[in-house]
Amino acid sequence: MVIVAGHVEVDPAQREAYLAGCAAVVEQARGTAGCLDFAITADLVDPARVVVFERWDSVEAVEAFRGSGPGEEQTAEIRSASVAEYDVADVRPLT
Repeated sequence: MVIVAGHVEVDPAQREAYLAGCAAVVEQARGTAGCLDFAITADLVDPARVVVFERWDSVEAVEAFRGSGPGEEQTAEIRSASVAEYDVADVRPLT
């Protein structure tokens, strides 16, 4: 399993518009083979922060989707980013 997680920062005044522009990407990802979960959401306490969380069944699935990342307009809105990919060796369900 692969997890992609982190956050990007955008202009707080533009965050809602940025998130609205991400809806199609979220829908596309969730319909992609190998996607187990995909979310781009507003941080509850930092008005500039957008949280990114993806869970994939394999590196190949992530790489196949990655070519359809954010467009130039969305990328231009990102002030900074801290997102990383993690290879998961074991999973322990909590429920």
